[in-house]
Amino acid sequence: MQDVNMREKLEKFMEAYSELQAKMGDPAVLADQKEYNRLAKEYANQGPLAKAAAEYVGAIDDLEAAKEMLADPDMKEFAQEEIAGIEAKLPQLEEDIKFMLIPADPADEKDIIVEIRAAAGGDEAAIFAGDLYKMYERFTSSRGWKTETLDISPSEAGGYKEIQFKVKGDHVYSLMKFESGVHRVQRVPKTESQGRIHTSTATVAVLPEADEVEVEINEGDLRIDVFRAGGPGGQCVNTTDSAVRITHLPTGLVVQSQDQKSQLQNKIAAMSVLRARLYEKMLAEQQAAEGAKRLAQIGTGDRAEKIRTYNGPQDRVTDHRIGFNSSYNGVLMGDNLIDVITALQAADRAQKLEAAV
Repeated sequence: MQDVNMREKLEKFMEAYSELQAKMGDPAVLADQKEYNRLAKEYANQGPLAKAAAEYVGAIDDLEAAKEMLADPDMKEFAQEEIAGIEAKLPQLEEDIKFMLIPADPADEKDIIVEIRAAAGGDEAAIFAGDLYKMYERFTSSRGWKTETLDISPSEAGGYKEIQFKVKGDHVYSLMKFESGVHRVQRVPKTESQGRIHTSTATVAVLPEADEVEVEINEGDLRIDVFRAGGPGGQCVNTTDSAVRITHLPTGLVVQSQDQKSQLQNKIAAMSVLRARLYEKMLAEQQAAEGAKRLAQIGTGDRAEKIRTYNGPQDRVTDHRIGFNSSYNGVLMGDNLIDVITALQAADRAQKLEAAV
């Protein structure tokens, strides 16, 4: 059955797409390289939908023309074949277009900053935080992404009290955004002498990296403190005041960096984290303003939400948002993590598609 609303939507889209193309030829836009690049990127991103929209509208026109030919006895058989062929391909074309009409997450293409913190469980929580870091390190490496450590607070028992790192690559946030939340582990710790299973947690925050245009920070709103970086001892102890702590006075957000080689590098790293946190805060406020209907069933991304349990004795990892199970060792080694993320992506697409119909 022909979807009249679909055709109207697509005709409006094609009109806007043509206007976008014309705007790119405006002398004022051509003189503004940043604006031209923005429009060119938007035009390229909408290209697949424009192609599918033109195919759909053309198919509907052909279908109407073929139905008119049914009245002609000489053309009836040809018309029936045409109608059957068009009606056979329309449902899949409609489904593809409905998916493409789902608003894209503006942050999907971005690089990210990941913050892992040990939570409940003492030394075992810090060790688990270290295991999560190794998992992401293997996963990002397998995809050809680059990681850069921003700040580390090691634990004497092993692992980390906290670690921050940046990941650069192709559409990093589109995959890693599903990792934000509380990760719980159930296993016998290395520190346990009686073989008892302990439950510990670590929090993961995945922040899309923002540039200076997206988040403007007034230097007057910052308090910058420098201090001597800590370290595990020996040659690693910093002998100069190179560590940097930045407080954003309007929001009270505090970030710091001490793992870089100089005070300037630490300031740049800390500013990158601050900008990402402010961008995340801005996105959260926008989503809250748009209402609860925008909250996905697979989770809000809130770092206070328990999203996954890693059960060592049962060799099972369960993502609670969708009830997906995988291998404990396979996920922590980074090999099976893509299976979990792919399942989360599919659930996210299905929910958005249902909401868009």
